[in-house]
Amino acid sequence: MTDDRDTVASLEALLEEQAALRRVATLVACDTEPGRLFEAVCKEVSRVLGVHNTDIVRFEDDGTATVVGLWNGGSEPSFPVGTSVPVAGETVTAKLYRSGRPERVDDYASVDGEFAATLREVGIRSVVGAPVNVAGRLWGAIMAVSDRPFSFPADTEGRIADFAELVTAAVANVDAREKLAASRARIVEAGYEERRRLERDLHDGAQQELVGVVLDLKLAQQKLPDASAEARRLVDEALERAQAGIRDLRDLAAGIHPSVLTDRGLGAALETLANRSPVPVELEAVEGDGLPDAVATTAYFVVAEALTNAAKHACCEQVEVSVRIEDGWAVVEVRDDGAGGADASGSGLRGLADRVSALGGRLEVESAVGEGTTVRARIAAVRSGAVRVPVPREVG
Repeated sequence: MTDDRDTVASLEALLEEQAALRRVATLVACDTEPGRLFEAVCKEVSRVLGVHNTDIVRFEDDGTATVVGLWNGGSEPSFPVGTSVPVAGETVTAKLYRSGRPERVDDYASVDGEFAATLREVGIRSVVGAPVNVAGRLWGAIMAVSDRPFSFPADTEGRIADFAELVTAAVANVDAREKLAASRARIVEAGYEERRRLERDLHDGAQQELVGVVLDLKLAQQKLPDASAEARRLVDEALERAQAGIRDLRDLAAGIHPSVLTDRGLGAALETLANRSPVPVELEAVEGDGLPDAVATTAYFVVAEALTNAAKHACCEQVEVSVRIEDGWAVVEVRDDGAGGADASGSGLRGLADRVSALGGRLEVESAVGEGTTVRARIAAVRSGAVRVPVPREVG
């Protein structure tokens, strides 16, 4: 009877472990946000092993490890997410980093070193960990922690390693997405740089030539007081066409890339847009100092497109523009008091949405009929390094 009960208990434990692995695998398949996924993995490992504390660390290039996920059974964690811990001595973290294989410490009472003493002070007595490898390189580790020595049976490393394999798949997915996003951002930034080059070429080349023509025609006007009316008329018309060409060229150059944005920053560039707008524009706030060039340029074109649409289609009396920084995001808002009902699928807004998305953001359009239109862009102003894969170090 005792043997039967033990067999049933073992089967139930195995089924629960397989169920936990399936739940984690489902989260991985759904491209769950890394922080949420790491927490879920730690929770499942804690439940399967019957411990109160599990964490995931990422190894850094400077010889430390950063806690990127944890589960602590509801109590305050000893090392919260974001904590940097040393990788030194004979702790599990250090042993695993050196070997690239699962490691354990059954009793920290016998381990020397400052960090081992810190672990004892916070109540950690035994730890088992397994590596997380990405593309053949050591990225980090999952570690189960107990407040009792000799808490973990002999098969614990293999059981944790099963979860580590799922984390490996998740981190690889994140790596692929981040590389794609970085590639798209580089394309956008290269496009903006080419726009700046074209604007400079137009300003320093064709525009200066036209300015020279205008000056020559004005001199000709002064020296033709006795010329025939027909000659004076031809010179006057040529002068008007040259001046119109300069205006058109300046508008074209501003559409390619506004020089004021490069020379004086986003605030001055938006003031120029507001002054040119046929609809009154109120600049509520512009917090654009220090933004990366690509972010500031995208913010400028979001406002420019929204103001153009408001003037053409919104039948509005006023537009409000703001740029603010919120938790590492540049939030650009353009609100009008017009008729609403804007078509967010138009080519102009689609192009803006692509630019914003390429920089890790999103474009939103709120335009209920009769309630005006709000165009809102959230652009990543600070590149995140929360996941960052992989560490450039060969396993073992």
